[in-house]
Amino acid sequence: MELQILANGIVLGALYACIAVGFSLVWGVLNVINMLHGSFIILGGYIAFFGQVHLGIHPFLSIPIAGAALFILGYAIQRGLINKVVMQPVLTTLTLTFGLDMIMYNAMTVAWSATPRRITLDFGRLEIGDILMPYDRIAAMALALLLTGLLFWILRTSRTGRAIVAVRMDRDAAALMGIRVNHIYAITFGIGALMAGATGSLLATVFPVTTNLTGLFLGKAFVVCVIGGLGGVSGALVGGLVLGLIESFAGHWLGPEHAVTIGFALMLLLLLTRPTGLLGRKGYE
Repeated sequence: MELQILANGIVLGALYACIAVGFSLVWGVLNVINMLHGSFIILGGYIAFFGQVHLGIHPFLSIPIAGAALFILGYAIQRGLINKVVMQPVLTTLTLTFGLDMIMYNAMTVAWSATPRRITLDFGRLEIGDILMPYDRIAAMALALLLTGLLFWILRTSRTGRAIVAVRMDRDAAALMGIRVNHIYAITFGIGALMAGATGSLLATVFPVTTNLTGLFLGKAFVVCVIGGLGGVSGALVGGLVLGLIESFAGHWLGPEHAVTIGFALMLLLLLTRPTGLLGRKGYE
């Protein structure tokens, strides 16, 4: 039984890491708490759902489609709106993204209603001793880890990735070196939206697609960032796995209705004892 709970927690944790990594990147680089993140995830889920229903596209094949669409949307929002106030206090950008989220949330609800929609896949299941795991869940976990690892590789090896890291470390010094900071901000926000849309396509095979879940996914991103630390892919990965395992075991021992409570309690504990997160460094809060 414990091995099954562990396996469930790892799958859940990989998905949580993918949910949070774009949110963490935007928060760490731009110092913007992107309240749109949950809606971006659900929009990616809708793209996967309607792509399968109307075009016969497998939801996993919708990942690059959703990612590209959300990158364009995120880049446009950042470049056209958020960049105008990005240097203002955090409360200003928080209020702006909250207002944009309300517009996007209501637009999706009006267009498609809040009725939960499910993508059902049946590829069989893997059985190893006491562990039973559907193959589609295993595939979703593998793709989530692949997306997270790909972002890590891009940030470490590409010219744009190094520019993002430079802006995160010292915006003024990066500008003096010729980096177009506003452009990098827009690209970073676009990458955050891309990761949210791609994750939404993955989550559509596990969770129902409904606008009622935007707040839940945003809350998960918050908790993962606090646990793991801001701005880095490794922090989101560790934070996601920790939260997934804690919720899995807490749900088994205390009941599923208490799993979310335990996760938020851990977040509050870390805020009091280690506000930079498990992998965060002082000065990068």
